[in-house]
Amino acid sequence: MSSALETVQRNNKRQDSTRNHKYAVALSSATFILSLIVVVMHLSSVSSIRIVNTPLEGFLCLIFLGLQAATVAVVTEPNNNLAVMPVSAGGGGGVINGNLYYFSWAGFVMSVIISVSYFRSMYHIDVAGEIRSRSARLIYWAILLAASLVVMGSSANIFDADCSATEENRLMKYCNRTAFAISLGTLGTIASLLIVVLKIITPSSPFTLEAFLSLTLFIINAFGVAYVTSSYGPGAPLGNIYYFSWISFIATFYLCSSCYEDYLGATIAGDASQRQKEDTMENEEEDDTI
Repeated sequence: MSSALETVQRNNKRQDSTRNHKYAVALSSATFILSLIVVVMHLSSVSSIRIVNTPLEGFLCLIFLGLQAATVAVVTEPNNNLAVMPVSAGGGGGVINGNLYYFSWAGFVMSVIISVSYFRSMYHIDVAGEIRSRSARLIYWAILLAASLVVMGSSANIFDADCSATEENRLMKYCNRTAFAISLGTLGTIASLLIVVLKIITPSSPFTLEAFLSLTLFIINAFGVAYVTSSYGPGAPLGNIYYFSWISFIATFYLCSSCYEDYLGATIAGDASQRQKEDTMENEEEDDTI
């Protein structure tokens, strides 16, 4: 909240303030005030029973999720010139206000954690256990889905806003790599969404399809993370594209590793079963001979 206020005051002096700046201040202020009230209520034994594990707390969790999601969207939009430098200014979406950028994302992550904690305690739902029962890789696919959405959206914003650069040949490289980042984010979103839906609807998704998509996305992201985050790419400055491109690459690496471990486990189990079957047949033949 203080970072947003400071940034807006600075932009007011430059006569560069917009309506989105007021939204950033309003959203962060509302989150601060509501969270302060909730913390104070938790500290009192009288007021805590009116909020802890009640529908009111669940409603507030949803409010916090909405406020933080909106805050991240406003703060990390390059054209708003809040936490990220506008592309037209030559910054390519780089972070210019670290506190505002990182703590906006931290607030969103904490709102998700608080919501999960509420549903676990209120409805006795073991969220982690449910994820493990579906598949150990479901959480990796969910992370890849979220990261791909951020890469796709941020790259599209930069591409639509401005692909300008000082040199013509840099302009071509920059725009091509921005378009590639959009394609990379779109492909990751579609593939991960498909697997997540299959794992939610059915106990497990087809292993062959999952392994194929994991390997394909890993190879594409291996080239993509170097291509997009290079000096000519839109992810060169530290920002959404840079961080979430690397998160996507790391997620695909863990997906491939998990698929390979499952494949090895199935192969070893199959060999053991075959050896046991052969030993059983040999024992039966010896019994018949005797």
